Amino acid sequence: MSRYNKLLKFAENETFDCLFQPPMEEVFRKDYKFKNHWHSEVFGNNNPIVLELGCGKGEYTVALAERNPQKNYIGIDIKGARLWKGAKYAQTNGLQNVRFIRTKIDFIEWIFGEGEVSEIWITFPDPQLTRARKRLTSSLFLERYSKILIPDGLIHLKTDSRFLHEYTKALAKQNGFPLYISSSDIYNVESSPQKLKETNIPEEILNVQTFYEQFYIKMGLKITYLCFTLLSNPPDTHIAEIKEPEWDIEYWQVVEEQGRSHQRIQ
Repeated sequence: MSRYNKLLKFAENETFDCLFQPPMEEVFRKDYKFKNHWHSEVFGNNNPIVLELGCGKGEYTVALAERNPQKNYIGIDIKGARLWKGAKYAQTNGLQNVRFIRTKIDFIEWIFGEGEVSEIWITFPDPQLTRARKRLTSSLFLERYSKILIPDGLIHLKTDSRFLHEYTKALAKQNGFPLYISSSDIYNVESSPQKLKETNIPEEILNVQTFYEQFYIKMGLKITYLCFTLLSNPPDTHIAEIKEPEWDIEYWQVVEEQGRSHQRIQ
């Protein structure tokens, strides 16, 4: 994308009512003006709020919002040129249950209040093979999510990274978090629509595909999915310190790198 096109998108972003771009000083270690007020001042209703973290172009955020008008959706990403596409679509089509925020995901505990968020979607994030603290499902980020999620709020992870899938599953098991769905290949029969219906997990994991997901599928990569909560076992309103998983991370890093290299060769 040329610098000129980016500048045009940045300029148009400023005109979108559905896109918020708070400067760092408004959200870093300081409560954002809409914290605890997203329902009343932004959406004007008490419908559940669902976040998509690292939403990119906002394809998943928009698709979920169109299918579930009874919920409010907020896509978060730091890249303004990417957010332009989702925000443009939402603005043009008058989607009242969609908003976007251009900011770092690190700041969400200052953007949302306790129990203000009902669900979190994490779709095809960078697996961060060597930087655990950067993974969007690391103990650091899960502790942040615990501060804004309702007690039984769902976390969805959809990724082509077997490493991130296994890492997150191990972390959930390490901390006793309930795993509702764990699939290493969502387009296999093990995740049939009937099974999803029985567990109350939306079928969007099968019938909504982002640009990147379609690309990974063409590469022959399997798409994995996890759905879990941060409830302690037994359930408690207070979440203890979240621990990193005890597993062979280096082994899975090698498996991931070899698998991707093989697919590129193919």
